[in-house]
Amino acid sequence: MAGAVEAKLAELGLTLPDVLPPLASYQPAVRSGVYVYTSGQLPMVDGKLAVTGKVGAEVTADEAKELAKTCALNALAAVKSVAGDLDRIARVVKVVGFVASASDFTGQPGVVNGASELLGAVLGDKGVHARSAVGVAVLPLDAPVEVEVQVELVDA
Repeated sequence: MAGAVEAKLAELGLTLPDVLPPLASYQPAVRSGVYVYTSGQLPMVDGKLAVTGKVGAEVTADEAKELAKTCALNALAAVKSVAGDLDRIARVVKVVGFVASASDFTGQPGVVNGASELLGAVLGDKGVHARSAVGVAVLPLDAPVEVEVQVELVDA
């Protein structure tokens, strides 16, 4: 039975995806005490990237913002894989977004807003977090965006 967080996802027309196997030697998420740290999540849908390239060149900022939303959804799936239930999230502590950027692109914060806004829509006040939005030269598989999330769980 889905909890309140997954019900909110459904209300928003979103479905929690399956966690994809890692691309290298790491785990999608690990728990340490009351914290869950996700690995960087790419905007994978059904096991593949729908879009590749640099934001500000092959990918528009608006497209990248939507991709960041997908990354956040994948991060929630990774959190659930180790926490068991998304209703155990006490709060999102930190979000780090990486944006593969054309050399003159400076809109990284707007792109990463896609992830932040999704977390806020799904988790309300528990989704408010600290954040970094970083422009990089290239990301794995030529992904335009990558997002990692740290959450605190209610102790149970």
